[in-house]
Amino acid sequence: MKNNIKILGIAVLITGAMFACKDSFLDGPAQGVLDQSTLANASGVEGNLIATYSLLDGYANFGGWGAAGSNWIFGSVSSDDAYKGSETGDQQPSTDVEMYQWSTAGADGYLNDKWRVVYEGINRANASIKLLRDVVEADGIGSEDAARIEGEALFLRAHYHFEAWKFWGNIPYYTELDEDFKKPGLSSAQAIDLVLADLDAAIAKLPETQGDIGRVTKWTAKAYKGRVLMFKNDYTGALTDLKDVAENGPYDLEATFHNVFSVAQDNGPETVLAYQASSNDGNPSGDNGNRQDRLNFPHGGSPFGCCGFHQPSQNLVNVFKVDANGLPFLDGSWNNSDLVPGLTGDAVDPRLDWTAGRDDVPFLDWGIHEPNWIRARAWAGPYSPKKNIYEKNSGVGSAVGWASYQLNSMNMHILRYADVLLLLAEAEVEAGSLENARAIVNQIRERASQSAQGPDGGDVQVDINSTQITWANYKIGLYTAPWTDQDMARKAVRMERRLELAMEGHRMFDLRRWGIAKDVLNSYIDIEKTRREYLTAASKFEDRHVWYPLPNDQIELSKKNGEETLGQNPGW
Repeated sequence: MKNNIKILGIAVLITGAMFACKDSFLDGPAQGVLDQSTLANASGVEGNLIATYSLLDGYANFGGWGAAGSNWIFGSVSSDDAYKGSETGDQQPSTDVEMYQWSTAGADGYLNDKWRVVYEGINRANASIKLLRDVVEADGIGSEDAARIEGEALFLRAHYHFEAWKFWGNIPYYTELDEDFKKPGLSSAQAIDLVLADLDAAIAKLPETQGDIGRVTKWTAKAYKGRVLMFKNDYTGALTDLKDVAENGPYDLEATFHNVFSVAQDNGPETVLAYQASSNDGNPSGDNGNRQDRLNFPHGGSPFGCCGFHQPSQNLVNVFKVDANGLPFLDGSWNNSDLVPGLTGDAVDPRLDWTAGRDDVPFLDWGIHEPNWIRARAWAGPYSPKKNIYEKNSGVGSAVGWASYQLNSMNMHILRYADVLLLLAEAEVEAGSLENARAIVNQIRERASQSAQGPDGGDVQVDINSTQITWANYKIGLYTAPWTDQDMARKAVRMERRLELAMEGHRMFDLRRWGIAKDVLNSYIDIEKTRREYLTAASKFEDRHVWYPLPNDQIELSKKNGEETLGQNPGW
């Protein structure tokens, strides 16, 4: 057991689910919930708040793979980072997402799963605030604790709304005062301003430190606010908040890149916000152990046996190639030919082999990645996901549940400090402070140079120049020449985000906010379909893809007197 806030997976809610698949759900009393009088005490308030945290992973006893808090389908598979993987036909909706066919029934179902989970999170946050006020009025909680609890609930409400905003833009925004749960959607500009207002309110109430690891703090909210401001393209505001976090906050980079993804370093200095995963904790299905990401392990002859989803694309693997100075190719030439592995092949950034599993390369401490670890190589290529895989010697695999070995207690990062720093570097570029941005990027690259994948049977991490390495020529350099060209600096920072945050569910949302998704993804498909034949059936990325379509069920459920209160996004 970890000394942190545990994700219990219990429903201690006052109001029940806000949305469901059928209108009939709304006609009767909520099932399996406790009434307000039972919860009207300090323990009830805290329990309700923990239930709000529990949805950070995207699972609430409902919600399929599309609801994953990591956004591996809608943020990664939908981009140039990853293929759906596995084999043809398995989880077809994720292939529909990958091929920009977002109006199919399957894709709509995945989107509905995401909607239901984020709005359930909003519902739980609002229920926590309402319950808190009742208990405070009864003198059940002191003012300091009351401020902290409300700040946590406001932050979580902002997070779940922001998740909805990233997907759909034009969304309804719910507070604890709302009684009408068929509110019309706001414009994307109105909705993101309400997210920021909730974050400001949370910052004012939250403490700088918390006794329980995993709870959000004032610094969590400030960092998250900087992130939201970057999505709003408010670079001036973001620069202020992100610089404050970098200069005065409690965060730091992990000593090595792999430490970010090691169970032993859970809740380390780089963690800003993470889902607190748990395995072998008494849950009979292992649902607290990264349930929504358990498809994303090597298949077949691997130690895991299933399921081969979320495979790195050839495009992503190629981007890790470096020049003679150990720097990435910013001119796009990295994709002119596929990576040639080995000591006599292309030099590569060592983050490649922490991100993608490759044949003949050690796979953490699980053995050498073999061809039979791939479920259908002709379908989705030769690479396996690696960042979400725990080390064998950590012993954190679940003993229960379907595909139990995939379930584990390695925390899932939602926001980490390297992401915050790279957002700050972006803001510095847009402000014209190019040398500040260069220093930040070099800080990220210096950390990446500290270790490489070690040999099978030996240390998981070794020096990148270790003589034990026989499978790759690792090289990583710093940008030593001053940055004087803003366009070049912008490309360098964006490239660094891709290298550092690959396969973490951010890529599609980055491409959208940069306004380059259409050009990048159509070019990607044009080239990638020569490598993966099934992509010849992909649709073009069009202007309408700037937002995902609202789920049809939610539009239907929004009707008042036969009139829809939620409107569909343009083009869908």
